[in-house]
Amino acid sequence: MSNELPLSGVTVIDFTQVMMGPVATQMLADYGADVIKVEKPGSGDLSRTAFPNDPAGLQGPVFCSLNRNKRSVVLDLRQASERQVILDLARTADVVVNNFRAGVMERLGFGWEDLSRLNPRLIYAVGTGYGLEGPYAHKGGQDVLAQAMSGVMYRRSNDDQPLAVHATTFADYSAGMHMVQGVLLALLHRAKTGRGQRISVSLLDSMLAAQTQEAAAHLMRGREVNWGAMPLSGVFETQDGAVVMVGAFKPDPLGSISLALGLDHLGRDPRFTSFADQVKNKPALQAIFRERFAANMTAYWLTRLEEQDLLCAPVRSLAEALADEQTIINGMILESRGAHETVRVVGSPINMTAAPVTIRRLPPMLGEHTEAVKTLAAQQENA
Repeated sequence: MSNELPLSGVTVIDFTQVMMGPVATQMLADYGADVIKVEKPGSGDLSRTAFPNDPAGLQGPVFCSLNRNKRSVVLDLRQASERQVILDLARTADVVVNNFRAGVMERLGFGWEDLSRLNPRLIYAVGTGYGLEGPYAHKGGQDVLAQAMSGVMYRRSNDDQPLAVHATTFADYSAGMHMVQGVLLALLHRAKTGRGQRISVSLLDSMLAAQTQEAAAHLMRGREVNWGAMPLSGVFETQDGAVVMVGAFKPDPLGSISLALGLDHLGRDPRFTSFADQVKNKPALQAIFRERFAANMTAYWLTRLEEQDLLCAPVRSLAEALADEQTIINGMILESRGAHETVRVVGSPINMTAAPVTIRRLPPMLGEHTEAVKTLAAQQENA
């Protein structure tokens, strides 16, 4: 099956660790690429020890979530003989990926110019915090910093909410997916031209791109767009949980909300007659919503809202979302039995009928494939 996957025959030398890079190379591996993960002796990828109190012999869940279908090779890149292994692999590799700070790969002799001279067809992918040039190029990047620097953290649904770190690593994930797109585009370009190229993505750029609508409104009109601050949308606590309601995409959304909540049409109240009035008096309007939602259970309100064709959903925990029947039907939980425990992780959000994602290779133990990869490198040198 692996030789039928869309990226079978593509070799990736992967210097990345933590999340942005590994989530990208995992997707390449999921769809058939031979991803050779280069790790340092002793500790390897930092995410291997994200759960330091795991029992001996068990792979950390964070590492498992980002490194299935890869091979692990341990190399001490301070030694010339170990660096030569990389140079030999690079002669025929298709892609090299790293997310080091600027200058690290160059000092090792693995910069874009170094490796492209060895292999003009090579695609060289770089992930950074802020970009390859400019005043922040040498700064360490990280998901939370990108949230702050890009304006994402500053933008809230309500001005009275305190500034806070978003609990999900959106910057790392989105930049990783942009890196996948860049690699695939470069592979297509190489098929036409025969030439490789360098591509780069940054956490900052990915977070700016995620705000494309809001940024255009500011750049072209000097106006603020905040979809989370819309007066007819929000999160409302019920007697046993909470409901998200989106009052949009209807001719008279406030009328539909009023019917669902068992109220006289709130649009007749002069405070809420027009959209501008609703924005101006949002605190008063949403206080009415909160009072009504607090009077009954989540299931009751979902039924009432859906009867009016209003967009709504329960607010759930991750555990509830993972156990949901829809999650299972969508094939979003992958499971494979390892030597010490069963690996259970989230799968790929891309469903291809001819190339379904499976765990073909369990997340590798540190250095599990070192000897095999060194043998492969020696073959390349002697070819």
